[in-house]
Amino acid sequence: MRRRLANSLLIAVLAAASLGASCKSSANSSGSGIFGPADQTAQAADLVAQANQDLQKIKVLYEENEGKRLEIKKAMEANDTETAKRIANEVEKLINDGASFANDAIDKIQKAQEMEINDDYREYLRLKEQSLKLEADAFDNYRQAAKILNENFDPKDTAKRDKVKVEFKDLTDKYLETMERARDYSHRANELAKEVAEREQN
Repeated sequence: MRRRLANSLLIAVLAAASLGASCKSSANSSGSGIFGPADQTAQAADLVAQANQDLQKIKVLYEENEGKRLEIKKAMEANDTETAKRIANEVEKLINDGASFANDAIDKIQKAQEMEINDDYREYLRLKEQSLKLEADAFDNYRQAAKILNENFDPKDTAKRDKVKVEFKDLTDKYLETMERARDYSHRANELAKEVAEREQN
């Protein structure tokens, strides 16, 4: 998780420098007149830098709370209701706090895409936006799993306990699967940035 969040948006440095350097004529090719909007790559990069700040806040939240999923699993296996529910409550709060930062970051990336920027940069931003949206979906699955556990886990009720364990596992599996898809989009975006950088050097 740490590596993914740390690398989730390399836009301000890599994309602005590499992608922004290519196709400088994007504003003119869009059909705007001589007095139309100039290339806005620098302004877009500023927005993306602000999005990076939101993501750094998310990174801090998750780095401070790594391992909670494993702690919950161990507590459930030990039928330790108090510990399982306490950690689940912490996870819910963590994800709710992180969601607002993620939404702010997505909003900034969307605004950057609407600016007069070259096609490579726009595609890079689109892929990163998709990655962030999938991450948000993944963490929503994790939040739902924690909520179900927090509200319904009861070791004294065998049927109810087993049902909660199955639902928790299903949702955490969805969390992991969706994270993999998010990583794929992020990887594709970073590969695009590398390709453009290499092309500009030749």
